[in-house]
Amino acid sequence: MLTLPTGALRALAGLLLLAAALAARAADLGQPLLLVASPELKGPYAHTALIVVPAGDKHIGFILNRATQTTMGKLFPEHAPSAKVLDPVYFGGPVAADEIFAMVRRNPGEPSLRLFGDLFVTANAKNVDRIIETTPNEARYFVGFVGWKPGELAAEIEKGFWFIGAPDPALVFQKETGGMWEELVKRLGHRTAPLIRGEQET
Repeated sequence: MLTLPTGALRALAGLLLLAAALAARAADLGQPLLLVASPELKGPYAHTALIVVPAGDKHIGFILNRATQTTMGKLFPEHAPSAKVLDPVYFGGPVAADEIFAMVRRNPGEPSLRLFGDLFVTANAKNVDRIIETTPNEARYFVGFVGWKPGELAAEIEKGFWFIGAPDPALVFQKETGGMWEELVKRLGHRTAPLIRGEQET
């Protein structure tokens, strides 16, 4: 019988643990998730935090920490109730970036999508208008969303692009989101900057 050296056994054990962790992550993709960009992720999604939900064999999500410089009142100056929305509009992602999405803690009526718990999102113009006219500051408003093709999100997670956490509706309505990414990276037990070559993780 062949006997592997101790170092090889350790490496094999590490690979098995990694494979098990990846399998567990893949299984979790059928549930709503909080995704937090790893410090190594570059490009348009660097330093982002997203709420993500499965949509059939695909996934959709909304970036939570990309406040824009505009407001609903500026977007719709002829709609007087829009001026009552105090918070800025958030950039939810590049897909359907000309659409307004309202995220609320109650069912706004059809058509809408239940994300998790009592958190819903709708892009239906009548629903959004009604939310603005009745409870303008009990929603968060996004332009666009992020979409993943089948298998795309699993591949990104396997490459280490994302840290995974449990979704929390409080994050959706957090007033100050400028430090959200740093807070979430620390909460998930990871550092906020890539390791310098030769430096050991603490």
